[in-house]
Amino acid sequence: MPSVYNLKPKFQNLLRPLVGKLASWGVTANMVTLAAMLGSIAYGFWLGYLLSCRADSARDALILLPLFLFCRMALNAVDGMLAREHGQKSLLGAYLNEVGDVVSDFALYLPFMLLMPRFSMAWVTFIGLCLLTELVGVMGLTIGANRRYDGPFGKSDRATLFGILGICGWHMLRQPEGAASMATILLWVCLTGSALSFLTLFNRVANALKEVRHAD
Repeated sequence: MPSVYNLKPKFQNLLRPLVGKLASWGVTANMVTLAAMLGSIAYGFWLGYLLSCRADSARDALILLPLFLFCRMALNAVDGMLAREHGQKSLLGAYLNEVGDVVSDFALYLPFMLLMPRFSMAWVTFIGLCLLTELVGVMGLTIGANRRYDGPFGKSDRATLFGILGICGWHMLRQPEGAASMATILLWVCLTGSALSFLTLFNRVANALKEVRHAD
């Protein structure tokens, strides 16, 4: 299935010179993973606080979200390259990588429910489905398959979507009726994203099973 994740090799090639310098400076993959997770938690709390207070500065937090998500994707690529290409793989790093992604997604995306209070539980369910796709992806390892990254709604695709939502929120909240319009957009995103998450779950389970059967 098409996915932003398919662009990862080209993105990594652009980052490789920087990764080499970081490794020479003693920066480790686990440091980068923790920095990405802690930064995401801090940003999520900041965004949630501003949205809950209906502060005008919430628009600033929303317009900066695409930039932050891009930086987070870069950090996620960097930690993986440090681990694989600079001999920094570790059991702790494997845990940090998976847990960090789930915690970061939860912290960054949950605050949007404050823009749609009437449908907050639907939004929580949507975020839960998104995180479930990552659990299912990891479970491929438990049956002898690879870690599954199949789309169409993986981590990179979600980051792209929420970057667009940040821009939409910044624009909508400038208008008197913008909050209601944004709530409608988020409801459609919730329904469509949930459907895409179910499809992603199916693809990851099916392809993991297929991989194991072919190996036998």
